[in-house]
Amino acid sequence: MKNILKKAALYSLLAAAVTGVASGVYAQETPKEEDFYKIMKVSSPEGTLLEVGGLTVMPNGDLGVSTRRGDIYIVENPDSRKPYFRKFASGLHEVLGLVWKDGALYCAQRGELTKLVDTNMDGKADVYETVYAWPLSGHYHEYSFGPKLAPDGSFFVSGNVAFGNQEWWRGESRVPWRGWMMHIYEDGRMEPYATGFRSPCGLGMINGELFYTDNQGDWFGSGGVWQVKKGDFIGHPAGLRWTQEPNSPVKLTAEKFFSFVDEGRPKDEKGNYTKPENQVNAPFVTLMDVKKKIPELRLPAVVLPHGIQGISNSEIVPVPEGSFGPFAGQLLVGDQGQSKIMRVVLEKVKGEYQGVSFDFRSGFQSGVLRMAWAKDGNSLFIGETNRGWGSAGEANEGLQRLTWNGKIPFEMRNIKAMPDGFEIEFTQPVSRKSAEDLASYSVESFTYKYHSVYGSPMVNIAKCPVKGVKVSEDGLKARIIVDSLRLDYVHNITLEGVREKDHSYSLIHPTGYYTLHNLPEGEKLALSQASTYNSSKVAVAAKPAPAKPAAATAAKPAGAKAPVYEEVKPLLAKYTCNACHNADKRQVGPAFKDIAKRKYTGEQILKLLANPKPQNWPDYATEMPPMPQVPRADGLKIAAWINSLR
Repeated sequence: MKNILKKAALYSLLAAAVTGVASGVYAQETPKEEDFYKIMKVSSPEGTLLEVGGLTVMPNGDLGVSTRRGDIYIVENPDSRKPYFRKFASGLHEVLGLVWKDGALYCAQRGELTKLVDTNMDGKADVYETVYAWPLSGHYHEYSFGPKLAPDGSFFVSGNVAFGNQEWWRGESRVPWRGWMMHIYEDGRMEPYATGFRSPCGLGMINGELFYTDNQGDWFGSGGVWQVKKGDFIGHPAGLRWTQEPNSPVKLTAEKFFSFVDEGRPKDEKGNYTKPENQVNAPFVTLMDVKKKIPELRLPAVVLPHGIQGISNSEIVPVPEGSFGPFAGQLLVGDQGQSKIMRVVLEKVKGEYQGVSFDFRSGFQSGVLRMAWAKDGNSLFIGETNRGWGSAGEANEGLQRLTWNGKIPFEMRNIKAMPDGFEIEFTQPVSRKSAEDLASYSVESFTYKYHSVYGSPMVNIAKCPVKGVKVSEDGLKARIIVDSLRLDYVHNITLEGVREKDHSYSLIHPTGYYTLHNLPEGEKLALSQASTYNSSKVAVAAKPAPAKPAAATAAKPAGAKAPVYEEVKPLLAKYTCNACHNADKRQVGPAFKDIAKRKYTGEQILKLLANPKPQNWPDYATEMPPMPQVPRADGLKIAAWINSLR
């Protein structure tokens, strides 16, 4: 009997091997993020509440951790199984940034940049010195982020806007330098640096230049990564209130701005302000339209599409040489709302930064707010929090560590702009058959509205036909010729059909979002030098014409069953519903089951998709953006599934 079983097993293995060889595909599943980058917990003492606002690695490898509760810890041996936590300072106010400089820690509290020194060497700060203090109105949303060290040792600190009283949705600057970037020197001098910020959580110093991330909201159709130079206006008008101050480097006034852009402050019949809502068919302007009239308006270097690559973008850190595989010199950008990290690659074309963003690693236990590299560069510390802000994940706070196992994932390493399309670089050689097939590629461009409404749907969506592709001899690059490229638009570049050479793996992340401001000079690729084979067109041509269908009913019969989850799962992913919602539990937004309890009709859900009513859900800090782009049929299908959860 044992011999029979052994023979049967052997025949099964041989059959599998023959099938694999015949098809050219090994019976191996495509690896995932977690097969290369592992998330590990950093254990903290019981009772320690790590709502992390700041992280910094000190010269000896210890980790400085600041919390939103106003404590600062020094963590010794932070990458060991038993790290030691020592409380260094306490009694501070909402510490949302931390750096080490010349034997001292510097942190941004709500209202000041503070220097902390341990003069008696007992392991605790005994000097709390105010470097510079700025005004506060007391509004809850006046967060202050930073500091970030400049090459000359000075500091950058950014300030959130507040919100209105009656107009609770409208960002405003109640006191000087809210919605601004401040440049602060150690001797206490402060220079207003730039304005137009809404919620400037993530500061980053990249090769000596200042960058930052902001979140979707009023005047921000989506989040992104911006370079910041002195005198820039990023886009939110609240900070323009202070541009007539004598030390303001920005000269644009609110009056001039609103002469070009609708203020968006409708009133009801009683003269009270009402929340502006997305008007689906109304005329709109884009950032690019307004840039033509306001030269100091700074466009994002890279747009991070809302709901796809985060909803509350945070810390920016460059990848050191030798860390995390083939991505040295690229940027990692955290996201607080989706508890994930994206990868961004910048290039400068005609003097302006632009580039591409990819998903990198999701699945963190709480909102990713801060990141810092361990001294040896082998792991990345992740500081997390979600109180009042909402995030994916099971925890409300925490400290985790991301490590790389030394294996190379099959990814798009980079996408660069070409005079006639894009050049895609891979981390491993591709299958030439798959990569020379135009059906493996799709490109679509889009942008966002620039208005006072909270967020924006994607607008001006258009296909960009891929006309040809040339794969390099080593299989590590593919240059695609693309029609209908649009400057200052985001280009969704998806490679669903490209496979890895040896194992036929799919790309772990098959989509990159390239923000194209300029086309580089250079020689275009002749179509005669490229492959124009398209298997999808060959398949369509070979397929016989279908028989005429019987007359279809205009509507589903009464009592038709609601769709099951597997039917709506692709729609929930396509329209980014899963970015904020879960079927059973609260995340950034309410659980689908909780929405079902409201007993909305399908038509009501369609209207709420186009124009959400955040006042219906006052316990959620993050507003849902308008999504009128969801087709009626898909919206009703999602609505029917939601209502089936009652």
